[in-house]
Amino acid sequence: MTEPSRATETVLCRRDGRVGRIGLDRPAALNALDLAMVHAIRRALAAWREDARVHAVVIEGLGGRAFCAGGDVRQARAQALAGEWARVYEFFAAEYAMNREIAHYPKPVVALVDGICMGGGIGVSVHGEARVASERAVFAMPETAIALFPDIGATFLLPRLPGALGTWLALTGARLAGADAVHAGLATHFVPSAGFPALATALARDGLAALAPAAAPLPAAGFAAQRAAIDRCFGRASVADILAALAAEGTAWAEETLATLRRMSPASVLWSFAMVRRGAERSLGQCLDAELELVMKVTRHPDFAEGVRAMVVDKDRAPRWRDAAIEAVDPAEIAAMVG
Repeated sequence: MTEPSRATETVLCRRDGRVGRIGLDRPAALNALDLAMVHAIRRALAAWREDARVHAVVIEGLGGRAFCAGGDVRQARAQALAGEWARVYEFFAAEYAMNREIAHYPKPVVALVDGICMGGGIGVSVHGEARVASERAVFAMPETAIALFPDIGATFLLPRLPGALGTWLALTGARLAGADAVHAGLATHFVPSAGFPALATALARDGLAALAPAAAPLPAAGFAAQRAAIDRCFGRASVADILAALAAEGTAWAEETLATLRRMSPASVLWSFAMVRRGAERSLGQCLDAELELVMKVTRHPDFAEGVRAMVVDKDRAPRWRDAAIEAVDPAEIAAMVG
């Protein structure tokens, strides 16, 4: 095994037996990605692409709590408020390029998810060949709570999940435990957290052959009882139809889900729905291109700065959205945003 070497202060890259290992090491920010981290990951991938000693790449979160909590939206908000649009573009363009590179990497990429994996963290993991989740893993795309939208290629991924699960996840930000992420298609293997150290050792020795023996039987999906209702409500042709379907369900789950949607940025619910529906007909590359175009519009919308303030900066969880309700949003504005 080679000696560890830091690509940045927050990314640890090293060759370990048959694998190149990338450790995300920004625990105070739950390993949220900033531009330096994105560049470091891309450099490591480039260095190992033609290295015959590296048969696969393993990405993991260090610090014990998170794989990766997403992109650094606090910094993006500060840049947007300062009018530093070139810097906003630089981060998202680099992040989406990294997502594309992981998806098309000529060697298997394995993500070991033993903690929080949200937003940009899903982008680091889901485009790889294998995503290993533990019982401590938490997967979510919570962008509507901060007036963004599911990006990092999620507009390609989500409409390809079973039934209407992708639309449900996109609009509500629902959180999936590790085994549930396997059931939904966000992860590929369920391995108890206690087995991760042995799996890491086995991957370095045996490569991807180590995955199957380490996997544990899947417990039943936590969302199984709501599965039919998710398809029934979130498979509708518009957000208005989804709201009506939830109101008609008459169950505690539907009432709670409807209340969740009403708490999100009204505009964000609409443009997220539109992007996921369009993504069903697009390639991954087309989705990433469309996401980059939209994110530069969305970060100029007042709800973005307000959502990040309420959920990330001040953490009062009381955003004051521009529109009073989803029904108050101008449909022409959403059409212009998503193209």
